[in-house]
Amino acid sequence: MPYYTTLGQIPKKRHVQFRRPDGALYSEEVFGTEGFVGPTSTIYHIHPPTQVDGWKTLYGTSPEYVETDTMRMRHLVSRNMPPKGDPITGRVVVMGNSDVEMSICVPAEAMEYHYKNGQGDECLFIHYGSGTLNSQFGTLKFGPKDYIVIPKGTIYRMVFDEPGEDDPNPKFLVFETANGSHILPPPRYLSKKTSQFLEHSPYCERDLRTPELPLTFDEHGSFEVRIKARNCVHSYDYPYHPLDVVGWDGCYYPYCFNVDDFAPITGKLHQPPPAHQTFEGHNFVICSFCPRTLDWHPDAIPVPYNHSNLDSDEVLYYVEGNYKARKGINSESISVHPQGIPHGPHPGTIESSLGATFSDELAVMCDTFRPLYMTRAALDMDDAAYPASWEGEHFPSAAGSHHADGTHRNGSSNGKAIKAGARGKKTASTRS
Repeated sequence: MPYYTTLGQIPKKRHVQFRRPDGALYSEEVFGTEGFVGPTSTIYHIHPPTQVDGWKTLYGTSPEYVETDTMRMRHLVSRNMPPKGDPITGRVVVMGNSDVEMSICVPAEAMEYHYKNGQGDECLFIHYGSGTLNSQFGTLKFGPKDYIVIPKGTIYRMVFDEPGEDDPNPKFLVFETANGSHILPPPRYLSKKTSQFLEHSPYCERDLRTPELPLTFDEHGSFEVRIKARNCVHSYDYPYHPLDVVGWDGCYYPYCFNVDDFAPITGKLHQPPPAHQTFEGHNFVICSFCPRTLDWHPDAIPVPYNHSNLDSDEVLYYVEGNYKARKGINSESISVHPQGIPHGPHPGTIESSLGATFSDELAVMCDTFRPLYMTRAALDMDDAAYPASWEGEHFPSAAGSHHADGTHRNGSSNGKAIKAGARGKKTASTRS
């Protein structure tokens, strides 16, 4: 996290006596990264956090990738993904590499245990559903379109509210680091001296929701905590509630950020994906393509240019809105465009976008700097016809060809035609 916060009871100084009401000492825990030179939080437990036993290995978590020697554009249709498991066991890895794994979860059951990812950071994007994430740092209420960033080592339990009669099942994405890196805001958004969000950042501290009370659970019994480490999930027994913290302070804790609070950076001409960057880990970035005003140059083309991002694989999860730059794409679709293959607008979408002044699309993107590999679950969702969807006439003559003097066949100039369209507040998707 980029800034210091505190919750609950803490002593005036670190590493000093801090006593419980019964006179015994609270147990202090320094919870941090990078061998005491990275971000930390100092946590005060009712009981020593070392009192655990009953450990056993439950299951492996290493994804099995298929078609690792195949490079092609893909469209994964996840809309009909059936509910499965709980918010942890129901996660289905669809793609990944040695840096990051991307999962989809449509939970069918409640979590009856607490969980700690001791292997990597997690960034969850909630598409459908609301609920509470209880952690040793406190309570986070979450809802649709929330990102939840959960740093490595956080003990938590995710509880979804019961959906309404007409509401969809809960569904969320998971981006998990596989290389030991941490998911953070882009450094260019932060002051090098204070880590404060800078004025050009599309979001700031006011947009982040930090843990709140209730914080402390003082209960004795048998409590299961499942820990992911060494590509396995292990089960441990705690003789007391694992969320027995009375207070903490520091810069390492989970938080929520709703994508509707992202303030898009727009320009006179089309802005490239880094303008939409939201988070990053080592060798990957997460971007948010939000509703926004489009380019205002009189001859602007609102949809993106054809491009070959030669160092990145590009993944988009489509949340809601108008996807006119893509044919056959709907909410919950996932497009995968591997590095080295040019991609861009589908046939006819460039001409149809001219004059658009606003985009109402919402999509979450992950760009990786190593190739992504698909799992069997991804192939089960694969739209095999997608690579051929760029075939056909991109600039049909019926769209209005130009004379040598720059005017359309109808006699109007290109600029005038666009301005006329702008007055109609035409909307279009601008994703690639």
